[in-house]
Amino acid sequence: MAIQFRGMTRYGPMYGPDFTFLGVPACDWREPSSYADADVVIVGAPFDGGTSHRPGARFGPQVIRGTDYLPHDGSRPHMAMRVDALPNVRDAGDLEVFSGEIARSCATIEDAVAFIAGHGAVPLILGGDHTVTWPDVAGVARHHGAGNISVIHFDAHADTGDIEFGSLYGHGQPMRRLIESGAVRGDRFLQVGLRGYWPGPDVLDWMADQGMHSFHMSEIVDRGLAAVLDRVFELALDGCDGVFLSVDIDVCDPGHAPGTGTPEPGGLTARQLLDAVSRICHELPVVGMDLVEVSPPFDHAEITAMLGNRVVLEALSGMARRRADGAGPRWNRAKPLLEGRGSAQRDPETAQHDPGSAQHDPGSAAQRDQPA
Repeated sequence: MAIQFRGMTRYGPMYGPDFTFLGVPACDWREPSSYADADVVIVGAPFDGGTSHRPGARFGPQVIRGTDYLPHDGSRPHMAMRVDALPNVRDAGDLEVFSGEIARSCATIEDAVAFIAGHGAVPLILGGDHTVTWPDVAGVARHHGAGNISVIHFDAHADTGDIEFGSLYGHGQPMRRLIESGAVRGDRFLQVGLRGYWPGPDVLDWMADQGMHSFHMSEIVDRGLAAVLDRVFELALDGCDGVFLSVDIDVCDPGHAPGTGTPEPGGLTARQLLDAVSRICHELPVVGMDLVEVSPPFDHAEITAMLGNRVVLEALSGMARRRADGAGPRWNRAKPLLEGRGSAQRDPETAQHDPGSAQHDPGSAAQRDQPA
């Protein structure tokens, strides 16, 4: 996709070399014919002008796309089947955003996201700081209707501030702006992983008045993440047609995600986040998603970049598994990896196929209909 950026023609990311997420076909978000057969369109929002502490998330889309070391041919052993997650995915490159111009950048992002959603694809936005979630969700809500989608928000921080550092716009305020605008109902805002020492009592009172549901890490530790997600799922589809999933990488403990703008100790593990994203995208009708706050300048050995890459891949795989399963019943996560596999348990005519394929695994059809 060719874009004009400061008088130069570019094809894809604003920063660094031009390539797509794991090599999927490129598209132009302004040309629906270029993604007419796509289920998901990835687009970068390389904006960190709303950052309050450590910058660098503008470089997030680049490393999320490119930090990998293996080909991905659709084999998902942990899902007990083969899921071709990538063939129905396109990458529209990065949107042109404007340094120092938050309102203008947000308008550009919202228009692009709304356009993609309006042409039948799920927008998956790579940030960028969490400011971009405001236009991301607003764009999806513009298509699906204000108040018709819920938001599942993984984050160390509530991001419901009012005026921060003299501005209404920044990465600590997008959730308040979305609720105030009517794009999302307060009682369908579901936050997971909050911790730390902000916000203060006045903001917490405002959140309670809106009917928000916020699950602190202390509650997750006591009840278990699976039980918390069960409750989140109950609430998410009550009166809503779809779910927007917003993942701030700082929901993870800094030991698992050091490369972020506002790290906070005591968070989720990488394993917990990947499992949660996979489950959400498999079991719920996800109509939009973003991954934000990956800041490469503060990363170590690409730990955070790799996690970000895998968050996106797990989301795509969960969506693909949902399509394969129809209504999206849960598969048995506890099923032993090699159960039902091996040449003795397979039809000789299909022995050359991937042993992880559900259609060639005698036990998988029954197993995936059982609750985990």
